[in-house]
Amino acid sequence: MANDAPLMLSVSGARGIVGRTMTPVVAATFAGAFGSYIRTLVQDRRPKLVVARDGRFGGESLARAVHGALASVGCDVLDIGVAMTPTVGLMIKALGADGGMAVTASHNPIEWNGLKCLDGDGLAPPKPVADAIIARFKAADIAFVKPLEIGSITTDASAAQRHVDRVLAVTGVAERVRARNLHVVLDSVNASGCEGGRLLLEALGCKVTHLFGEMTGIFGHTPEPTAENLVELAAKVRSTAGAACGFAQDPDADRLAIVDENGRYIGEEYTLVLAAQRMLELRGPFALAANLSTSRMIDDIAARFPGAVVHRTAVGEANVVSALKPAKGLLGGEGNGGVIVPEVCWVRDSLSAMALVLDLLASRTEPLSKIVDALPRYAIEKTKVDLAAIGGLAAVEGALGKLKSAFASERTSALDGVRIDFADGWVHLRASNTEPIARIIAEAPTRERAKELIALCTKAAGL
Repeated sequence: MANDAPLMLSVSGARGIVGRTMTPVVAATFAGAFGSYIRTLVQDRRPKLVVARDGRFGGESLARAVHGALASVGCDVLDIGVAMTPTVGLMIKALGADGGMAVTASHNPIEWNGLKCLDGDGLAPPKPVADAIIARFKAADIAFVKPLEIGSITTDASAAQRHVDRVLAVTGVAERVRARNLHVVLDSVNASGCEGGRLLLEALGCKVTHLFGEMTGIFGHTPEPTAENLVELAAKVRSTAGAACGFAQDPDADRLAIVDENGRYIGEEYTLVLAAQRMLELRGPFALAANLSTSRMIDDIAARFPGAVVHRTAVGEANVVSALKPAKGLLGGEGNGGVIVPEVCWVRDSLSAMALVLDLLASRTEPLSKIVDALPRYAIEKTKVDLAAIGGLAAVEGALGKLKSAFASERTSALDGVRIDFADGWVHLRASNTEPIARIIAEAPTRERAKELIALCTKAAGL
């Protein structure tokens, strides 16, 4: 499937196979389209844009293409090197920049790379803006400038420390966590989270055992932080005396998966829930936002704090932010381990998630396993369908129509694909924004029922 994968264009930016659908030429064209769009918004001066890459091997060639393209359309570029995607968002806000770009394919395997745009607020642009940038890219509508108007390219090595300082200032957790002297095993998958993850944990007084902690850009394991890819982390936590938990970042460090003190992978869904629980305890009821594929545990936790409300959105960070921002929410995210703390930045951020989860641990006498076991429990099942096997993206629309018709008597949402809510669970079918696949996710009180819902959905949709 990877060799035949198209260039994926969506609210998540552009992703493709390196050397095939993602090349320096493609990167330069997409960056030129983005920079040209920014120039339409900032006309009285040269726009300033922050650029970083997730560290994956070979990414520097794409980053240099991005630097040159942005400068060629009249933007000043601040290169912060290998950095987490949320760090780009934070630096945009901290420096008053007009936007930024991360060279990253997030959790995708090493053969992928991509480009993610961020606007002047340090957040992923909403769909209309993303569509406008994509239209410019497809039309090669790039506004090159005259030689004396070409932008500058400078560097800044302070980004990771600035990010850590901001997380500590916003969450206020440092003193409580330091008092516990926690031992944390961290898996940074040899990518952009290595420096920031270590700096944060050390600032919190944690003893750190760092797996895949060198920024080689050659992933120590398949990068998506799922149970099957984190066997080394789970084993290390089990074999490390006194380890309180294990954390796993994905390559651009916007997602966080957690392993408890027994080496049990507790699931990406719990990251948002645990962070939300602690933030609600610290700040009282507030508005939250989560996408349609996120566990209903977040609704159950919010219900414990009268006045808290959860806004549901289409999948994608930009969509979550679009609900969170007008509601003045203090936390949001997605069930893939992504937590957004707007006071830090408008991007999913593994550092903010780590700080809040560690503070939750520091506030309790029981271990993480007991905290997790006390949460509302559901079983969630996730599966993928290769679009090439069913006739491509066009086949998804027909499948969605069949699914809606089959379950017309149930509560449905067509906000993003189709989600069907039953009395005892839900199932969600949608096309991925970042891979040439369709995703089917189901949640129910038992694993058997969740698998049954996926089977019902697959059959009804003709997949």
